[in-house]
Amino acid sequence: MSQRVDYIADRDEWRDAIDQRLIEFMVQVGVLVVPIPNQLIPQQHSNKEWFQQWIDCVKPHAIVLSGGNDISTCHSRDAVEMALLDYAKEHQLPLLGICRGMQMMGVWSGGSLSKVNGHVRKRHLVVGEINKEVNSFHALSLERCPNHFSILANSKGGEIEAIRHKELPWEGWMWHPEREPIFDNMDIERVRALFYEGNYFSCGKR
Repeated sequence: MSQRVDYIADRDEWRDAIDQRLIEFMVQVGVLVVPIPNQLIPQQHSNKEWFQQWIDCVKPHAIVLSGGNDISTCHSRDAVEMALLDYAKEHQLPLLGICRGMQMMGVWSGGSLSKVNGHVRKRHLVVGEINKEVNSFHALSLERCPNHFSILANSKGGEIEAIRHKELPWEGWMWHPEREPIFDNMDIERVRALFYEGNYFSCGKR
């Protein structure tokens, strides 16, 4: 699982962080979470040697791109997530992108983002293959559906709220499942179906 980057001013520290509720959500799904350090591809350069050594050792069975941080505000996080997308494609691994994670999937696919109004700290309906009320914490939205993806849900205003890859076991959601007071069983079951489809977690798969 990728991590957000926070600056702690009173300690003059840059920290990787994951919301504990996101870990709890993944426990409900039934998976073990391994945080991915952003410094595997250090700031200011794109040497992937550390990243390759780490991922060859861990051998993840699925990837989660978490929320937090706008794209381009932290080069090392951007670089790690781009490398994770490349790795997931190469190995055909299941991948879930949450909020920024979905945006990164779109940018990785050659898409772009635009500002959207009324989606920060709001709740609204999404419609399509997925129909429900969701939370919303984003100020940016995908301008169009990325290449090789289909749209799972839009907002009533037409913004893209969920996508799925047409060939790979990948989904992206603009809502945060971990920020619901009670986790939505629909979200849990969608991740289970995504991660366990094709026995990706069975022994001997990789």
